[in-house]
Amino acid sequence: MRFPVSRSAAGKLLCGLIACVLALGAAHADPKARSRQTERSKQKAAAEASRAAIQQKLGALKKDISRTESEKEDAADELSESEEKISDATRALRELAEEQAATNAKLKDLANEQERLAKTIASQKQQLTKMLREHYVAGNEDRIKLLLSGDNPNRINRDLQLMAYVSQAQAKLLTSLRGNLAAVEANHASTQNAKDELEEIAGEQRDQKALLEKEKAKRATLLANLSSKLVNQRKQASSLERDEQRMSGLVDELTRIIREQEIAAAAERKRQQALAEARAKAAAEAKARALARAKALQAERERLAREAARTGKPAKPLPVPEEPKVAAEPAEEKAPPPQRRADTALASNLPSGAFESLRGRMPAPVAGRVAARFGTKRADGPAWRGVFVKAPQGTDVRAVAPGRIAYARGMRGWGNVIIINHGGEYLSIYGFNETLLKHEGDTVKAGDVIASAGNTGGNEESGLYFELRHLGKPIDPAGWVNF
Repeated sequence: MRFPVSRSAAGKLLCGLIACVLALGAAHADPKARSRQTERSKQKAAAEASRAAIQQKLGALKKDISRTESEKEDAADELSESEEKISDATRALRELAEEQAATNAKLKDLANEQERLAKTIASQKQQLTKMLREHYVAGNEDRIKLLLSGDNPNRINRDLQLMAYVSQAQAKLLTSLRGNLAAVEANHASTQNAKDELEEIAGEQRDQKALLEKEKAKRATLLANLSSKLVNQRKQASSLERDEQRMSGLVDELTRIIREQEIAAAAERKRQQALAEARAKAAAEAKARALARAKALQAERERLAREAARTGKPAKPLPVPEEPKVAAEPAEEKAPPPQRRADTALASNLPSGAFESLRGRMPAPVAGRVAARFGTKRADGPAWRGVFVKAPQGTDVRAVAPGRIAYARGMRGWGNVIIINHGGEYLSIYGFNETLLKHEGDTVKAGDVIASAGNTGGNEESGLYFELRHLGKPIDPAGWVNF
């Protein structure tokens, strides 16, 4: 049985479909889509601004330490800067590769979604085309003609209801089609954004690779010019002592900063606790006063009721009890928070004693052979204050325990250095790295890859220098770490 629908209604449905398709084509042809800034660019700009402020602060700390040196050699400083740039470029390439993989996965998901939507839209178009064809073949009878036909009223009523159901189904189908077309448009915009991000990543990779090759060539030249000079310097006790003093000065400064931040954080927690206790006390007192007033009012009501019963006069109305008022909170200016540094937080958020509990159970920071142990003689200079582990260049360097990165920069004599604050004034130091993969302020877990082993700082052998310090003083890592 065919249900008649007017040609004008069919025409309107067809026009609606054509309008949707044209709108989709216009959206796909929009030239402004390519010129829009990607979400990755916005997030990267914000992260770079925050990172620049942090590095400026730590750069000032590095300059302050350098000013205390009695002697400064420009070539050695250029070598340190070049190695730091190589580390930055290598880290950037690694981060870009991770972004590229994530973006490619996103593009794959978008392509699958696009294919699914295309199949759904094709199916819905076929259904709509079939309906329009049936409506056209049914003729141009409409509801008015049906009512005036003089046919059986029951049949007319049934046909009108069926026509209403068909119209609702057609409207629902058209609405679903429009929704799917809009989803296709959104999918296309997301796909274009992901492609734009891939183009950005590819451009940045080309730039970082060019910078890496340039800095590697510069470093090779510097090493060639300084090789004999650096060998002689490593044999001089005064040079090694200056390296030790430089490291000790950095550790002392970081320890002071971390201690100040921990004191400030503890004072802030104490202040917040006092405010919370004051609020709770005020609320309890207000509640007690309200209960006392309510009891007194209830007693008065009962007395008046007894008086009214005795005299036969109506009881005198009593006022409605007021809502309890909580005392105003203490003003913030009465208990100002302690002064804190404007740079990133270096203090660890680990509970007290967390690092000590791991003593003797920490994994080695790098896979390799221990070439120098704590306390052994170092050339003609002072004894080793840590452990040197020989390892191939590029070997993963891992954090021995959870904590927060307190320092991640190049340092003369030690190459690219990472220092982790583990709380309780315990620090672990990782030197001679080829690449630093973390930034100051980052939190890390035990086993996280933080750098790659190398021979920066003018060292002849590739590996990792590892040191533990407590209260600024070096301690033997052998009792803590399983090498």
